[in-house]
Amino acid sequence: MIGSKHIQTGLAVSLLALMPQAAQAQTVEQLQTQIDELKAQVQALVSALAASKNQAAPVVAQVPPQSATPATTSSTAPVVLASAPTAAPAAAPAKSKAWYEKLSLRGYTQMRYNAFLSGDDTAPAGMSRLRSVHDSGISDRGSFSLRRVRLVIQGDISDRVSLYLQPDFATAVSNQAGTERREGFGQLRDAYADVFLDKAKTVRMRFGQSKVPYGWENMQSSSNRLTLDRSDAINSAVPGERDLGVVAYYTPPAVQKIWDDLAHDGQKLFGNYGAFGFGVFNGQGINKTEQNRGLMKVALATWPFEIGDQVVEFGGSAMLNDVQPELRTGGVSPVTFKEKRVGIHAMLYPKPFGIQAEWNWGKGPEYDVATQSIQTKNLQGGYVQAMLRLPTENMGPLMPYGRWQHYRGGWKAGTNAPRLETDEFELGLEWQPWKALEITMAYARMKRAEADERRTGRAEGNLIRTQVQWNY
Repeated sequence: MIGSKHIQTGLAVSLLALMPQAAQAQTVEQLQTQIDELKAQVQALVSALAASKNQAAPVVAQVPPQSATPATTSSTAPVVLASAPTAAPAAAPAKSKAWYEKLSLRGYTQMRYNAFLSGDDTAPAGMSRLRSVHDSGISDRGSFSLRRVRLVIQGDISDRVSLYLQPDFATAVSNQAGTERREGFGQLRDAYADVFLDKAKTVRMRFGQSKVPYGWENMQSSSNRLTLDRSDAINSAVPGERDLGVVAYYTPPAVQKIWDDLAHDGQKLFGNYGAFGFGVFNGQGINKTEQNRGLMKVALATWPFEIGDQVVEFGGSAMLNDVQPELRTGGVSPVTFKEKRVGIHAMLYPKPFGIQAEWNWGKGPEYDVATQSIQTKNLQGGYVQAMLRLPTENMGPLMPYGRWQHYRGGWKAGTNAPRLETDEFELGLEWQPWKALEITMAYARMKRAEADERRTGRAEGNLIRTQVQWNY
């Protein structure tokens, strides 16, 4: 190029001007040779600079072979090194985190207020008062209460093992000084480890205290559930939803993808407890000492289907158990009662309209008033729920819902396994103005038998129920 030639000639003339006087007396042939050598060096420098734009490595300008013509010392051109800008040193490989650095802390708190509009908040001795086995704040003395105060610690402690630990600080302890109830005690809810049997993490074994895979709503987190409480019929299978044992879960990738898409859409899922689950547990109930050698056997299957833009899900559960209820006279029943259940569930995820329903049938322990003893009796019940999901730009999502529930059967977690006779309709609205805050307001029309075998009949009433939940 013309520009390069001008640069080369100019550099050569400048270098000649700086030569000592003796060099200027050389022959024209020797001077021409030196000029050619200098041009070659300049060309090498130009090439090196051009190469440095494409490579981040030092470049050495090569000196052409010396001419065979004898020359003085001053005519010998020095070797010139041209260094291109060096590249930044390669980043050191990231140091793997210790297992305790992979743990996360999260949780939620629920504060409630229940108000009677009308009904049997009190009753004569021996008659049922309007009470719920799920919320002790429903009473004639009820006011503000903390329903749940949960903290969750979870994380991967290796590529194949993860842990989950959840206490609740809103439980109560009875029979304190003067038999007065005490609130705000800590209680263990979950303490388990997941062991993944394959790299894709589709198959896992869960060891410890965890949720029993029976019923769709029972598996769903209370922080994610739309209604304020679980239904009596489904929850009566596993009051407290948890027990100590071992369970295996399997989730095919195709199912996991559907659930991931639903979660990304903001749907309220039941949690990833597998499309198929099978477990064995003590069977006596959450945080209770096992009383017999029999194990509770439980199985669950659920499968979502995509139909256009909609997703429907169907499944079922089954349970076999040996249980010994607590007695009014103290201790537990010396008699082991057989419990057998089967349940079904169906779900149309709201886009924007949805339906959720469950029902179960079986046999279990129940107090018999005529014989004044606990016997194995039939049980059945469930619920049907409809809801709308209304996303808004500025207010946050709104979810109005309505649910009807029905149950006839024993409540094995209560003293003497009292009989429940529940018919209830609930109409409510959940509003989530921000991700960290959820507000639920509901009207409930209740007709219930109190969970106390010493009280007979059913109580009725109308209530306004409210809940504020903050997530962290």
